[in-house]
Amino acid sequence: MLNLAFIGNGKSANRYHLPFVLKLPDKFHVKTMFSRHMKDDWKRIEGVHYTTDINEIYDDPQIDLVVVSTPPQFHYQYAKEVLEHGKNVLVEKPFTQTPKEAEELFSLAKQRGLFIQCYQNRRYDSDFLTVQKVLNSGVLGDLTELEMHFDYFRPEVPQSVHEFSRADSFVYSHACHTLDQVISLFGKPDDVHYDVRQLLGTGRMNDYFDIDLYYGNLKVSVKSSYFRIKPRPSFVVYGQNGMFVKETKDRQEEHLKMFYMPDHADFGIDQPEQYGTLTYIDDQGKYHEEKVVSEVGDYSRVYQDIYETLVHHKEKTVKDKETLLQVKMLAEAVDQIKE
Repeated sequence: MLNLAFIGNGKSANRYHLPFVLKLPDKFHVKTMFSRHMKDDWKRIEGVHYTTDINEIYDDPQIDLVVVSTPPQFHYQYAKEVLEHGKNVLVEKPFTQTPKEAEELFSLAKQRGLFIQCYQNRRYDSDFLTVQKVLNSGVLGDLTELEMHFDYFRPEVPQSVHEFSRADSFVYSHACHTLDQVISLFGKPDDVHYDVRQLLGTGRMNDYFDIDLYYGNLKVSVKSSYFRIKPRPSFVVYGQNGMFVKETKDRQEEHLKMFYMPDHADFGIDQPEQYGTLTYIDDQGKYHEEKVVSEVGDYSRVYQDIYETLVHHKEKTVKDKETLLQVKMLAEAVDQIKE
């Protein structure tokens, strides 16, 4: 069993990590939670030590893995300190704010013989896993276009922000989800086009992005906005033989926000009305239109993968080069913004 410590005791740790770590009691034990200002916004877990002294993590020889779940601007600082204290580290996304910082962390981990990885839980989203299933079936033929949308209608968020912040930019904090999905599927693109906007004007919050990635004849578009009163489909995939549309996103986040936890049998599971629609022409020229049962999303698979790497020395699921490419692209996207 591996002992875990968390740096950060906010929404990230309590909503997107702890419910899934606690599903794996035979593999992980949460030992320590650190926060600079310990608040009781979240229910404390019985048997876990809560502290405002970071050295209680750094100086504890029993801790096998430290999870950095702070605001993004502190990821690099804490990840580096964890490595310098000889401990493995999992870093929330976005991994770092610059490619240079990411390269330094990977180099330091390699020098020390330690594990470091970005927490890309969206690889285990139901909608994304279902798209992978359709792609692997081959019924669409050669792919021509794939659209990914991550939309909100939260105009009050950008309207309340009157100065641009790189760390809080929409593309930086949200494209880290979808760009990793693209990279995990197709690798490094041949070319990238960035359309990153401030819909409320120069110097305001970045609240829109449209990133096009080109892979030979395939175009992948990653789009998101705070001003979509009705969201676009989560995924639309076109091939030479047909198309697949998944209207709704993975439901794990929806359930977590309602404090409906993974210990429920139906947690995060799509209902039939949320299944995607596959339309294609088969090799005999016959037309098909059918519903595709959604795969089951499960963020605990991130921790299962890490356990296999640390205990059984299997290859990391999220490769260093994939994270470096993603951070580079995020930096290029943010550079388009007028401050």
